Amino acid sequence: MILAAYMVPHPPMIVPAVGRGSQSQIEATTNAYKKVAQEIADLKPETIIISSPHATMYADYFHISPGQKASGSFANFRAPEVSFKEEYDTELVKTLEALAEEEDFPAGTLGERERSLDHGTMVPLYFIREKYQGARIVRIGLSGLPLVDHYRLGQMISEAVRISGRRAVYIASGDLSHKLQIYGPYGYAPEGPLYDKRIMEVCSKGDFGQLFDFDEAFCEKAAECGHRSFVIMAGALDGLEVEAEQLSHEDVTGVGYGICTFHPMNSEDDKGSDFVRASQTVQLGNQASGQLCQKKSNHFKADSSDRRFLDQYLKKKETEMEKKRADEDAYVRLARNTIECYIRFGEVIQIPSALPEELKTTKAGAFVSIHEHGRLRGCIGTILPTQGCLAEEIIRNAISASVRDPRFDPIQEEELPWLEINVDVLGEPEEIATVEELDVKKYGVIVSCGRKRGLLLPDLSGVDTVEQQVSIARQKGGIREGEKIRLERFEVVRHL
Repeated sequence: MILAAYMVPHPPMIVPAVGRGSQSQIEATTNAYKKVAQEIADLKPETIIISSPHATMYADYFHISPGQKASGSFANFRAPEVSFKEEYDTELVKTLEALAEEEDFPAGTLGERERSLDHGTMVPLYFIREKYQGARIVRIGLSGLPLVDHYRLGQMISEAVRISGRRAVYIASGDLSHKLQIYGPYGYAPEGPLYDKRIMEVCSKGDFGQLFDFDEAFCEKAAECGHRSFVIMAGALDGLEVEAEQLSHEDVTGVGYGICTFHPMNSEDDKGSDFVRASQTVQLGNQASGQLCQKKSNHFKADSSDRRFLDQYLKKKETEMEKKRADEDAYVRLARNTIECYIRFGEVIQIPSALPEELKTTKAGAFVSIHEHGRLRGCIGTILPTQGCLAEEIIRNAISASVRDPRFDPIQEEELPWLEINVDVLGEPEEIATVEELDVKKYGVIVSCGRKRGLLLPDLSGVDTVEQQVSIARQKGGIREGEKIRLERFEVVRHL
């Protein structure tokens, strides 16, 4: 089983040769890291599994580093003398890859872009290797897939460890918000401190089910980098009672650094076998004036009565989806029936006779947007009508959104129960002279330059200003900054 898991940050400045004195700003993080390293040394694992936001990352695939070994250094941070030569646990990697293939899950060793170790992997290894030279590693990248898939990957990692008979520890490498202070390198956003407060509350209690409740737009505004890494770790501990302990949380550089430890208390197969963790105590250092830091360690024994968090989430989501389907209007119901018929049978439905008359007589442009577990899964539409009626417009665009959006693979039948569908019916576009005539909540925008044209719908999550709206529409149309543009606005009627 997984002997222990650790949520850790990866600021290169914490390595003395890189920080050159500035690492003293995050002394509590350093001391907490040393405690983690000592615990790992006492556990003497055979394998250290590390998920890193800075390893190879794809939108729709989890990359597991291939090969026998890898090396890396902090040369990019002016400290080439701090270097690593690590061996991979090839047997565990093969087992994990086989499980993914068996489940038709998008993970494996294909598509390596950078063989060298990344700093999200090397910072934890710096502290671990000071205390413990044993253990091979497994390095795993994150993906743009939904959080539920990150949790599933964690479950597969746990199963691969069990099959391989490994003594393993899991390192979830990831910083918290990067927008905590105006003086920080990434500036400030109000979502930053909220994210840090919330994630530390969740992790310090081992309440991993709440990790699914972090909205994608909220996380993006907070500019966090570790959330998906933490979710994989939670999946690796699925079904296990854990003792969670917060060692430190600092915000002194404008970036949040949090360290928590998670120790399984028993396994489902052996309820009487408690895990006895190392009792090494490290006194956390005093913090400099002005630091916002959790000074004391908080122990929290998570209840093991029901630790199947993904199952709980999916049951809750299923109930919500059933209610949504019951409340859908004729527009969304038509789009959903179209998608389900096409995905299941490859057939285009006929226009139902019971549709409201306006769907059969009105002509208008329409967009069909599909989301799955909070992430966009497809969106295709028409600015002006191209079909004989609005119903035909929706049918055509629903099929295109589900199988022809070039950004995504075609939707599969097993995804159908989790799809959330919107239909936006567009009003007639009108030309405007300036962006002052836009309203990001009320109007969509069309940006044109010659034959190039980009469109963005109104009232989208994460798009808060007209400047953002126009910029994104420019990018979608391939229109460069500085090129003369024509602006149009339009209103929509959104059907949920």
